[in-house]
Amino acid sequence: MSKFDYDLIIIGAGVGGHGAAIHAVKCGLKTAIIEAEDMGGTCVNRGCIPSKALLAASGRVREFNDAHHLQSMGIQVGGVQFDRSAIADHANNLVSKIQGDLTNSLKRLKVDILRGWGKIAGKQKVTVSSDQGDKTYTAKNVMLCPGSVPFVPRGIELDGKTVFTSDNAVKLESLPDWIAIIGSGYIGLEFSDVYTALGCEVTMIEALDNLMPGFDTEIAKMAKRSLIAPRDIETYTGVFATKVTPGAPVTIELTDAKTKEVIDVLEVDACLVATGRIPATKNLGLESLAVEIDKRGFIPVNDKMQVLKDGKPVPHLWAVGDATGKMMLAHAASGQGVIAIENICGRSQEIDYRSIPAAAFTHPEISYVGLTEADAKELGEKESFKVATAKTYYKGNSKALAEGETEGMAKVIYRKDTGELLGVHIIGIHASDLIQEAANAISQRESVTNLAFNVHTHPTLSEVLDEAYKRAVV
Repeated sequence: MSKFDYDLIIIGAGVGGHGAAIHAVKCGLKTAIIEAEDMGGTCVNRGCIPSKALLAASGRVREFNDAHHLQSMGIQVGGVQFDRSAIADHANNLVSKIQGDLTNSLKRLKVDILRGWGKIAGKQKVTVSSDQGDKTYTAKNVMLCPGSVPFVPRGIELDGKTVFTSDNAVKLESLPDWIAIIGSGYIGLEFSDVYTALGCEVTMIEALDNLMPGFDTEIAKMAKRSLIAPRDIETYTGVFATKVTPGAPVTIELTDAKTKEVIDVLEVDACLVATGRIPATKNLGLESLAVEIDKRGFIPVNDKMQVLKDGKPVPHLWAVGDATGKMMLAHAASGQGVIAIENICGRSQEIDYRSIPAAAFTHPEISYVGLTEADAKELGEKESFKVATAKTYYKGNSKALAEGETEGMAKVIYRKDTGELLGVHIIGIHASDLIQEAANAISQRESVTNLAFNVHTHPTLSEVLDEAYKRAVV
């Protein structure tokens, strides 16, 4: 008999913890998972799942309202109507279904679900606090998957109704005539897509000099043409929302990022704060092992997902997901969880962040994997190689032409000497699906030379990438 209650205790039942638990059971580990709130964490309850349901429904509204596009295909549609509450119910019902499926999958695998707040109580010990009191369990290994919460900058006051984060936005409790969105990253872009499709006017406020920071510059330029310019969106860049006060109206004080002078005060019906997320790493008991989080609040880990103390692995302690600060993506968390379990089982594995793709599920979609052109060139300078790019456009793709959806492009970034694929960036319909092929290629460190010989189904959108690979080796 083991001297431990469990082989593995996981704190946090989000996508990362769930993925780790499933793999742990497959590997023969007696496993428990602790959750204080909703099973499924941010992704299932307040992130990926409900937001994609809203995007799917609002995307249909946008499509049916595009009379010119439909008429070009010989289709005529009468006035389109929608029910806000029914769209919200679509998202809520999906959340309930997936939350139930996730919980039931753990139960079927005999994973013990412990309800309450979990924290480390010492070496290989975890305490669970609930209404029934505190109970301490022992485990050979402990994995931390606490996730993240929305970041709200100083000066912004939330009331959950007129000023709110994405946690409230996914409930779609109202459709304000005029809404300000602070931030133009994934969250801001996706919600601007939802709100404009459903008839709202949007003002987007970005503190940096350019919209969509972090995206490839050429992709961002095309995205502005298709996601911003033709829609009822005004934009501010290089501006901070230094004071936001809830009410009717909501008032927003705008300050120039460089001069620090107030340049305008907006009065809008609502404000979505989409300024990123921060790790939920408070009250985890890390101090009991003298482990310090970094100045941003992230848990230090290596690529085996071992928690680090003074740069060295802490025995039997692991962390995955948003709280590690590596890639704040649900599928990245799940991948990290599998890597951690492999290492727990003595099979050395390291996470490959370069091959993990990301996507914004706007209309059209944006996706990418690997390095941006700028990052690739920086790496090239360090390692003494030249970087090249090749681009192809949806307007030359037969399937896109048949769909009447020709706004889009794919850009591949590769080494000139070896042809190694370093990054791929796509904007266009089904970009989120197309990117996986590139992610798989990057995970194998494939060269564009080899990829150019792959045969793609015709006519499909996948030929956008096929053509890009072939152009790279001409």
